[in-house]
Amino acid sequence: MMSAQEILASVGSFSSHDLLLFEEKALRKIVKKKDTVLRQGEICQSVYFILSGSFVQFQSDHVTETIIDLHLAKEWMFNHPSLIEQVPSATTIKAFEDAEVIELSLINLHKLIARSQSFLQLGRIFDQANHRTYLFDNALSPVQKYNYIKNAKPLIVQVFPVKMIASYLKITPETLSRVRANY
Repeated sequence: MMSAQEILASVGSFSSHDLLLFEEKALRKIVKKKDTVLRQGEICQSVYFILSGSFVQFQSDHVTETIIDLHLAKEWMFNHPSLIEQVPSATTIKAFEDAEVIELSLINLHKLIARSQSFLQLGRIFDQANHRTYLFDNALSPVQKYNYIKNAKPLIVQVFPVKMIASYLKITPETLSRVRANY
């Protein structure tokens, strides 16, 4: 079981008092496979730190599901535009497997910042959206995309099936299989 200090280590340094405040406001939750933490159309009200398990963030038009992001243990997870702008989410976040998360609501995040300026460091978790921006705002070849996720999120290829990874990278499963075969 990860401690508050281990969870917050990637964000910054916090006093023992700050860690106690975090533990007071954060909620530990078990999420079963295929359960959702955010549905398309809902407004994102929380950030989640994944203790174990994995999640898929996708858009659905009731015919096809387009994978927007793949989330692994020891990552922060949320819908960036919905949380920041408080608008309905264009995506659903669903557990790919049984998982355990720490949920920090936006209200409790604001309460933490009001109690200790150290919690302003949590703003760093909102920079994670830059991974996706880099991946899709650059004209990368399939090989470059695969190399990027192998470096940025190496466990993705061990956790998720080829079809999901291909959807995430916006390439066909056949192209991804060829890239992996030549890797």
